[in-house]
Amino acid sequence: MGAGCIRVGSPVDIEALIKGSLISLLDGIKRADRESISAGMGRLDDLLEKGRGSLHPQLVHFLEKRSYPKALQFLGGDSAIPAGSCGGRR
Repeated sequence: MGAGCIRVGSPVDIEALIKGSLISLLDGIKRADRESISAGMGRLDDLLEKGRGSLHPQLVHFLEKRSYPKALQFLGGDSAIPAGSCGGRR
């Protein structure tokens, strides 16, 4: 298997991969490291597509909307994630 391949097992496995990727991405954002940000976003997009059917719908929503801090909060078990305006309200 090549270095760019991601192997996905159980939902717990993919959530651990997503959490690690989120932590790395947010660190890259803090450091303004363009390469790290680009790679991290691509990895998260790939993990989302591979695990979409087994992930919690709220986590999928956060990842699709690129609400990465909220996704990390969700994976950390935080129940006080602030509601956002994702365009669904009129």
